[in-house]
Amino acid sequence: MDKLLVAIARGLVDDKEAVNVTVDDPAEDGTVVYHLHVAPDDMGRVIGKQGRIAKAIRTVMRAAANKTNTKVSVEID
Repeated sequence: MDKLLVAIARGLVDDKEAVNVTVDDPAEDGTVVYHLHVAPDDMGRVIGKQGRIAKAIRTVMRAAANKTNTKVSVEID
């Protein structure tokens, strides 16, 4: 799952080496939180106008997690 998030983010940003994903341990309800870190100059590219790209990234991640019966959450730091 983290490889999917990295692949999506690297396709959007200019500084591909700055893309980093950290994963938290599952919460009590089973939700796994992925933290996406990008360069400060690329934050706008990942978030998008009115958060549309961030919402799309979260939707794709939830769809991929649904295949494995897990819950995920994506936070952009």
